[in-house]
Order: sequence, then structure tokens, then C-alpha cells
Amino acid sequence: MSTATSPSTGMSQADWFSAIVVIVVWGVNFVVMKWGLATLSPLLLCALRFVAASLPFLLFVRRPASLSWSLLVAYGLVQGVGQFGLLFTGMKMGMPAGMASVVLQTQAFITMLMAAVLLGEKPQRWQWVGLCIAIGGLIFIGTAHGESAADMTLAGFVLTVGAASMWASSNLLTRVAAKQGAYEPVSFIVWTSVVPIVPLLLLSYWVDGPDLMMQQLQDIGWRELAVIAYLAFLSTLLGYGLWTRLLQRYAASTVAPLSLLVPVIGLLSAMLLLGESPTGMQWLGTLGVLLGMVVNQFGGRWARRR
Repeated sequence: MSTATSPSTGMSQADWFSAIVVIVVWGVNFVVMKWGLATLSPLLLCALRFVAASLPFLLFVRRPASLSWSLLVAYGLVQGVGQFGLLFTGMKMGMPAGMASVVLQTQAFITMLMAAVLLGEKPQRWQWVGLCIAIGGLIFIGTAHGESAADMTLAGFVLTVGAASMWASSNLLTRVAAKQGAYEPVSFIVWTSVVPIVPLLLLSYWVDGPDLMMQQLQDIGWRELAVIAYLAFLSTLLGYGLWTRLLQRYAASTVAPLSLLVPVIGLLSAMLLLGESPTGMQWLGTLGVLLGMVVNQFGGRWARRR
């Protein structure tokens, strides 16, 4: 494959292709979650995702030697049980796939606030502006619950915001991991994916009950296996692996803005594959969240030009 680069970003054609693959995989990911949640409970589906993403590879992928066990366990619990446990539960309780793809991106602003409080990082003025715009968008989305074709619930919305908060927490743990030493993203993903399996299975046993849990496992067919494979191999291993490699090769200012396309793909795929039709209020809120993200990503460049 050609290694020609774009004059504006310096990214090779191969890396552009990798970025597009990740954006599409992560965008469609929310539709796949909805398909899986149609027959599996959220906590059980989440557990099976991490089973598939970790156990088959433990004999072949070494543990990141530079990272402590405490960090691996903390990341696995925060990301696996926290982020995806809340996200899957929120989507089961009425959060539409398209809106979930938008609301989850607010993790960028929650990360900014947590870094300011815990790490002493001072947000720039344009970042505060972007945060305020995004909060306005969230308010529009949240107050529109129960009005869309998919009947978004307030509980689903709140749980998705909670998932975004857990994602932000895992971002800070990733920074800690980077300070502890270099590591391969695939090994990090595989070994941290082991951690949430038992807690999620126990939570599923407690919430769903043993009879329902066993019945769901016995009824797993090709559709459910395809969903689990997509979530584990494409969304988790391939997606995070390629994205981390892009961040290792290029400046964050080059790679991070591409994530703005994920909710766009999420909305379009939900409309095409699930028939979701956001209301005017939800579209306005989506515009606010995306505009806030754009200001957060590009505000520094605009300020320097002025």
C-alpha cells in the first residue's frame, strides 16, 4: 500500500485508512449493541464481550511488564464495569443508539474537568466555552426524553452520562499508564479486559437471577455470537489497537479531532439500520454537543491565529 502522506496532517494513506476503519467500526458499534441487547441482558452481554476479548489471547499475549497490577485492575474495573456496564444498561433502559453515540463523547469535557481537579491542569478559555456549549446541548437532549420515535428515557440518558464519566476516569488512568512506561496497546487491552469478567458475571447473577442468566446462555445463537465477536474483536481489539497506534505516531491534535466523526456515523447508522428518528430538540442538542467539541479541539488554533 502506498505510503504517500497528506500535506496537511502528514498521515500516510495507510493510516488514513486505519482511522476511517476505526471511525466506522466505533460508529456502527452502538447499533450492534442494540442488536445484542434485544436478547441478552446488559451485564451478561458486557461480560461476554470481555471474555471474548481476553481469554482466547492470554496464552499468546504477554502482560505489560512496565505496568503495575493495581493499574491494570483499576483500569479494567473503571472501563469494563463502569463505562460499558453503565452504557449497556442505559441503552437497555431506553437510550437510543444514535443519541448514545453523541452523549458518550462528552467524556472529553469530563476528562478536562477531572484533570483540572486531580492533576492541576488548567483548562484554556476556549475549552470552557466549548464545555458550556456542550452542556447546553446535553440539556436539550436530556429534556427531550420520551419524545423521540425511540422514546429515550431519562434513566437511559443519566446512565449514559455516567458511562461518559467512567470513560473520563479511564482516560486519566491511561495517562498514568503512559508515565509508568511504554506498553503495547493490544496487550494492555487484553489483560485489562480480564478484570471486569467476574464482577460483571456476579452482577448479572444478582440482577438477572441464575435461571434467566443460564437460559440466556443456552439460547445464544449465531446472531448473538456475531454481536459478541463484533464488540470484542472489531470494536475493542481492532478499534482501540489501531487508534492507540495512531496516537503513538502522530500528534494528538491531528488524531483526536477525527473522533468527532464517530457520533456522526453513530447517528446515521442508527437511522438507517434501526429506524431511529431524533426529534428537533435532540438534533439541536446534538449540534450543541458537536459544536462544543469542535471549539474544544480547534479553539487553540483559532486563538493563535488571532
